[in-house]
Parts: sequence; C-alpha cells; structure tokens
Amino acid sequence: MPSILIQIDEPTLRSLNKIAPAAKRQRAEFIRLCRQLEDHVRSNEPDTLTYEFFKLREENRYAVLESFRDEAAEHRHMNSKLLAETAPKISACLDGTWEREYFDGLE
Repeated sequence: MPSILIQIDEPTLRSLNKIAPAAKRQRAEFIRLCRQLEDHVRSNEPDTLTYEFFKLREENRYAVLESFRDEAAEHRHMNSKLLAETAPKISACLDGTWEREYFDGLE
C-alpha cells in the first residue's frame, strides 16, 4: 500500500501511510500496538508533531498520519527503540504491508 510523505511547510514534514488490511483474527492486537505507539510518541518525541492511527472507511483498512518538525525528527522516530520492537509485531497482524513515497510541493 502506498504512503505519502509531503513537505508542506518548511521545515514540517507530513506523511500519510496507508496500511494493508489488518487480518481480522489479529485486529485487537493490531489496535493495541497502534495505541501503544501513539502514546509513546506523544510522551517521548516532542518533534513528532502528529502521530495518529485511523480506521479508513474501507473494510479492515487503516492509516497513520505523521507530522515531524523536520527530517531529523522523522529519522529519530524511525530509529526509535520502541518502533524497532513494535513494527514487526504490527506487520505480523497485517495481510500485506505498506510502503512510503516521498513527494515535493507543487512549486
């Protein structure tokens, strides 16, 4: 599933990651792990401005909306210990995967 990382305003980076359908049998564990990450990011990553999972209107499809103060903040988030520990557990709950795409502004 493609995701989008858009540089909206200097120096803020924002991304929307569409996540493959969660396996129905593991939906509760998927949601628990997502909430754990949201709580951790809010408490420990002051330069991550937004980090929130959403259930899309399509059946069993989810997204995470991320916004970072700058590219360095995104790298700190992506290299955090909890994300390294939790991402494989989230992936195990999915029927598929996601991928990140980078975009520049129109002008």
